[in-house]
Amino acid sequence: MGLLSAVACLPSSAMAQGVLTRPQPRSVITDPPRAWGANADPVIYPDPDILVIDPAFNDLLLGITQIRRIWDKGLWLEGPAWSAQGQYLVFSDVQADKQYRYIWETGEITAFRSPSFNSNGNAFDAQGRQIVCEDLFRRIVRHEHDGTITVLADGFEGKGLNSPNDIAVHADGSIWFTDPGYGDTLSEGHPDFVGGPSNAAGRLNPRIGSELAGLAGGRVRGPGNCYRINADGAISKVIDEKDLPDPNGIAFSPDYKTLYVASTGRAPGDTHQGGKSVIYAFDVNGKTVSRQRLFSDMTVDGVKCSPDGFRVDVNGNLWCGVNGPMGYGGVQVLSPTGKLLGRIRLPQLCANLTFAGPKRNMLMMCCGQSLYTLQVQTQGAAFS
Repeated sequence: MGLLSAVACLPSSAMAQGVLTRPQPRSVITDPPRAWGANADPVIYPDPDILVIDPAFNDLLLGITQIRRIWDKGLWLEGPAWSAQGQYLVFSDVQADKQYRYIWETGEITAFRSPSFNSNGNAFDAQGRQIVCEDLFRRIVRHEHDGTITVLADGFEGKGLNSPNDIAVHADGSIWFTDPGYGDTLSEGHPDFVGGPSNAAGRLNPRIGSELAGLAGGRVRGPGNCYRINADGAISKVIDEKDLPDPNGIAFSPDYKTLYVASTGRAPGDTHQGGKSVIYAFDVNGKTVSRQRLFSDMTVDGVKCSPDGFRVDVNGNLWCGVNGPMGYGGVQVLSPTGKLLGRIRLPQLCANLTFAGPKRNMLMMCCGQSLYTLQVQTQGAAFS
């Protein structure tokens, strides 16, 4: 159409005082808010909910891409992990007691393990075997290629675990994991047996609706520590709850010299004030860590956010799932020095994420009931 016709089609507000203005694209903070899924808004570049804080973030982004919600039928999604051998993404629906697969070639999402024993975090090791945190049995297992299951950890020094939450696989074959008490609830595993910290009054019956509760793993929660499973199966404690309460997300730098661990909010049965909603960094010294230091306080624009699961890209940047008020929940991307590079705003908090796809350049984000995806210009580091 001609210029006069185009101007005539603009809303009157766009021509106020003779000034032409472009309508702003809808985002998670606009009114009405951005539409998702089948009713998604038309593609607009750059995506208004990808916020560049530091110019270095531009090098990690593909300009012609958009955040997409590809599934929204879960209850509480967690633990995304990419199988390079199977070419699929596995993720947990903790509260629904199921695991799902996103099949890369077809885009289908199908049931994978049901029941999953309230699985939470997932990972694949160098042999392509799936490693799973099971909240119900309060343990970590490995699914072997022949279909059998190997229990990697269900206790430490004669005491049961709480609810292993997230996993970081090391190049030396060891597995590092966090063990807070978030899964010690009716909806995500089972509460403690009578008298335990998360069921001190004994009013809850952990066996109702969950007849397998207590048959494996711990029955009563203890300290929320971080542990290391050696390649030969030996388990050691690497971070004590006193030094880092309520550990959650965990990941290595690409060179395995630094370990990142999130300290998040108060867990069921905590006898302390809970985590500080920050991320700590540690030097890795073989089987131990040292030099604990604050990596990020997760505060943006004066708004305190809370970290959850995260992964590291090949450049050493930390892509962190975040809980916060509308406009601040989603993903924070931090440089290896802890500098905020950018944010991905989502309409729901992001519990965990990973890099997926044949090129490992598709960011897959588990957010409440939904799975979101974003193509990026970087790759996940090994086992991320």
